[in-house]
Amino acid sequence: MDPTTRYRWLTSVDCKLVLSRIYFPDGTQGVLEWNGTLVCYTIELPWLGNQRRISCIPEGDYFLKKRYSTKFGWHLHVLHVPGRDLILIHPANDAKKELRGCIAPVSQHTGIGKGSSSRIALEKLKTLVYAALERNEIVKISIQSKKASV
Repeated sequence: MDPTTRYRWLTSVDCKLVLSRIYFPDGTQGVLEWNGTLVCYTIELPWLGNQRRISCIPEGDYFLKKRYSTKFGWHLHVLHVPGRDLILIHPANDAKKELRGCIAPVSQHTGIGKGSSSRIALEKLKTLVYAALERNEIVKISIQSKKASV
């Protein structure tokens, strides 16, 4: 990557997803917003100190890119997660049975670490993110704890 492109990647964001999480002992629930508008909900494994394959990833800001695999088809790759690799956003409806540290978009929560219609939620998310990436925009996800409502 040339220095100008690298600098742009490090300093600029055209589109931002915000994942606001609530942590539970058996899983992590989230709300995913695109530039302030609800896109879908998320499920993840519980927070267990960023341990590989059994914990959700740390809060922070991460860049996203398109990725294809035979297992998931087209999905998203979360880049540069400290101490982790190959963290994906892919379909799953049960975090404990189907995730190994990744994030699953869901249409609604059905229990702690569980949701429904994940493939539909992923398609909605991909439509937004892929369109931005096709416009050569940089897409970032900011993962944070959900603020308590007053």
